[in-house]
Amino acid sequence: MKLEGEEKTKTLEKMMRTTLLLCLWALSLSYAQLSETEEAGGEEEAVELFTTDRTKMAAATSDFGYNLFRALAGRDPKTNVFLCPISVSAALTQLSMGASPDRSERWLYRALRYHTLQDPQLHNTLRDLLASLRAPGKGLSIAARIYLARRLRLKQDYFDLVEKQYGVRPKALMGGAKDVSEINDWVKQQTSGKVNSFLSKPLGRNAGVFPVGAAYFKGKWITRFSQSGAMEDFQLDGEAPARIPMMQQDNYPVKMGVDSDLGCTIIQIQMQDDVSMFVFLPDDVTQNMTLVEDSLTAEFVQDLSMTLHNVKAALTLPVLKFSYSTDLLPLLAELGLDEFLADTDLSKITTQTAKLGSLNHKVVMEMAPEGTQYASSSPAQAPLTYRVDRPFLFLVRDEASGALLFIGRVVNPRSLRI
Repeated sequence: MKLEGEEKTKTLEKMMRTTLLLCLWALSLSYAQLSETEEAGGEEEAVELFTTDRTKMAAATSDFGYNLFRALAGRDPKTNVFLCPISVSAALTQLSMGASPDRSERWLYRALRYHTLQDPQLHNTLRDLLASLRAPGKGLSIAARIYLARRLRLKQDYFDLVEKQYGVRPKALMGGAKDVSEINDWVKQQTSGKVNSFLSKPLGRNAGVFPVGAAYFKGKWITRFSQSGAMEDFQLDGEAPARIPMMQQDNYPVKMGVDSDLGCTIIQIQMQDDVSMFVFLPDDVTQNMTLVEDSLTAEFVQDLSMTLHNVKAALTLPVLKFSYSTDLLPLLAELGLDEFLADTDLSKITTQTAKLGSLNHKVVMEMAPEGTQYASSSPAQAPLTYRVDRPFLFLVRDEASGALLFIGRVVNPRSLRI
């Protein structure tokens, strides 16, 4: 587990670096566009986002998500990785309500970053945050639930408590193929039919506790793309290019910046209902994205958003439709939960020994060209080009709270499918 002092030092270093993010646009940005931006009102003043209980909760769930993503991405730097961290946070928080306060709850809170909060109404704050993120316009559907083996002597008070707090009741299972249908049907219903076949095989019989988290995301751009579906090359490291559908639009309004330390160009694209997508595009197709992944924190992304400049660019993005599933349980030890896994005390759920059997997670996402507005038809003075035609990292963030909704790394789009 990382020391608090080391984390603070790293955060400060990241924030100091990002203040220099856009000193010069030597690679592509013209002086004319920067002058236009400053004449319109100059650089935006930095705004401290994480000041309320809800935004502090959003920062905590985001930092948990970035830590989880780093652990998952570190398994193999040459694979695609996708997560909806807030769904995993929701599931593990439900689990924490059944944990002993002196040990297991404390360990879970630390991994979930709740130990950074001073919020006596923590569960109410998370419930309200989840409700705001489920607003229909944001395009996010979340499913999070605790499943339990029926062989355990289960305490109904726990079931009632979770249901009252989060509106979802933990479920006792019989074991076997019927449980697969039960879980798959529930996840499908919670995601409006978008996440299918959540489980492909029965849960193990020896453990007893099975948190699940799933999500579907299809946000809509504010500015639509006029061209979509043209098959173009996506560069791959050490392989022939993949032919994939792309969407393109000239004079697309984005916020953009170059980070020479991370070796990437970054854009922020506005979506409807106060959501935005950040895309981190490495300078070279062979470049390892570990530096970018290691830099991500809630504070870093907030500072980055305030540092990027408003420009118009010829923007080309892949048309992606994919699903991704994995068992996150092996990663929990890397998040500081090795003691929790070795000595799980869920005394508010059962008096029997109950271990986690899995932490199944599945996400489905679509990136399509739809939007509510058309781009300006007048040509930019010095057009910029931002072409996402090689491995990249992206994240989707709720701007009102700062909560991380979705994060992914696309290395090879050939293997992506729904």
